[in-house]
Parts: sequence; C-alpha cells; structure tokens
Amino acid sequence: MANHKSALKRIRQTKTRNLKNRLQHKTTRNVIKTLKDSSNKKEAEKLLVNVTSLLDKLAKNNIIHKNKSANLKSKLSKHVNSLKAKSSSKSKVKAKAKSS
Repeated sequence: MANHKSALKRIRQTKTRNLKNRLQHKTTRNVIKTLKDSSNKKEAEKLLVNVTSLLDKLAKNNIIHKNKSANLKSKLSKHVNSLKAKSSSKSKVKAKAKSS
C-alpha cells in the first residue's frame, strides 16, 4: 500500500476515472449493438447520428483512439447504407410483381 498522500490521492483518482471510462465504453458498446441489430432504415439513420457524436466525443477525450472511432463510424455507416439498398431493392421487386 502507498505511504504518501499524493500516491493515495492518485489511487482514488484512478479508481474514479476507471469507473467513468468503463461506463462510457459500455454505453458505447450497447448503442452500437442496438444500431447493428436495427433493421429499420429510418431508426438506424437516427441512431447513426447519435453514435457518431458519441464516438467523436470519446475520441476527443482520448478514451478511444481517433482511428478506432473512424473505423467504427465507417463500418456503421456501411451497415446503414446496406439497409437502404436492401429496402429499395425489395420495393423494386414488389413494383415488378405488381406490373406483371
């Protein structure tokens, strides 16, 4: 155990920062998971804006690396765009079926 006052304070600070960082990481993981699980394109677009903002804030405060943030945002935006493509291709198939 530390003997100096400054070392004891450091331990207290580290604990509180660790708890805060864990909470932020867990929150981010949960939001990303809900975004990946969503199949509705409108909901996904709204969530993407929130997730992007959250990732930018975490990168700004050095909680996650800026490149990791960029990679996650890229993957999530690809996911949302694929939802758009799937829904539009379904509507084209329905339109062809109705016309014939």
